Amino acid sequence: MDVKDFYYDLPQELIAQDPLEDRASSRLLVLHKDTGEREHRVFSDILSYLRPGDCLVLNDTKVIPARLIGSREGTNARIEILLLKRREKDVWETLVKPGKKARPGTVISFGDGLLTGTVIDVVEEGNRLIRFSYEGIFEEILDRLGQMPLPPYITHPLKDKNRYQTVYAKHEGSAAAPTAGLHFTEELLARIEAMGVRIARVTLHVGLGTFRPVKVSEVTEHHMHSEFYRIEEEAAECINRTRAEGGRVICVGTTSCRTLESAAAEDGSIRACSGWTDIFIYPGYRFKILDGLITNFHLPESTLVMLVSALAGRERILAAYEEAIRMKYRFFSFGDAMLII
Repeated sequence: MDVKDFYYDLPQELIAQDPLEDRASSRLLVLHKDTGEREHRVFSDILSYLRPGDCLVLNDTKVIPARLIGSREGTNARIEILLLKRREKDVWETLVKPGKKARPGTVISFGDGLLTGTVIDVVEEGNRLIRFSYEGIFEEILDRLGQMPLPPYITHPLKDKNRYQTVYAKHEGSAAAPTAGLHFTEELLARIEAMGVRIARVTLHVGLGTFRPVKVSEVTEHHMHSEFYRIEEEAAECINRTRAEGGRVICVGTTSCRTLESAAAEDGSIRACSGWTDIFIYPGYRFKILDGLITNFHLPESTLVMLVSALAGRERILAAYEEAIRMKYRFFSFGDAMLII
């Protein structure tokens, strides 16, 4: 399976640069995975496709302001750091630009010394382990100094950092938002619950591994980076009950999907658990638990395009993407949505 099989040509002007004022007013392309039939709706019409007894699975991770701009101590050399994952209390695995200025022993200062970081090791793919020093509470300092880690294809400044959070974000730890969830408002979620749809909340802290380009030509040779997930007892019971009663499990976002598929037993049952997952879903994968998926439009040749292709078929996904381009849908993180059902 060649990575080029998942390429499509996207005009630059269709990459959404700003979130819509009303989250639920995004467009919604509905793809019926068994027939290939497509419909064009507004996101708030999602109510028409959910049924009492279904279970909607949300990823309640919260994005941290993980982008820090500092300088190498004693110089004015600008260094940018992206926090990827916490290894221990004050030690983080980070992505550093430029990496050549961050050899072990390098001290980086942020906010006129309010926060300093010492590079202690170079690990996989050139990422740096940095030990931070500060007075006070790290999260408060990070909230003051850090910026939201928007993807590089978004060049507009974000006016309200809460727009890169879901309305149900709770557990801090992500370096990127689970963007399919950005379309939901509290009012829309309340209406969904009122119609008898269960809501289960799981947590997967999104790292950059999900978004790293596939650098090998053979898809099966690509290796995903691991991300931490947690499923509580209440969520597991909700999902198991839904399946036992004949309801559908519909994930909001590829991160919720990867969480459930990582934790599910072969019979589709699930239990409370936590751990690290590097699951890579591509065509040929047999889904154990997922019935439907709410997702955004993903980058060409990305692991996320491969995941949705595994669910609906590569040809149907690429045909839907081509139609979305013709109809000028908005793509990527702040873009429009797709429901695969």
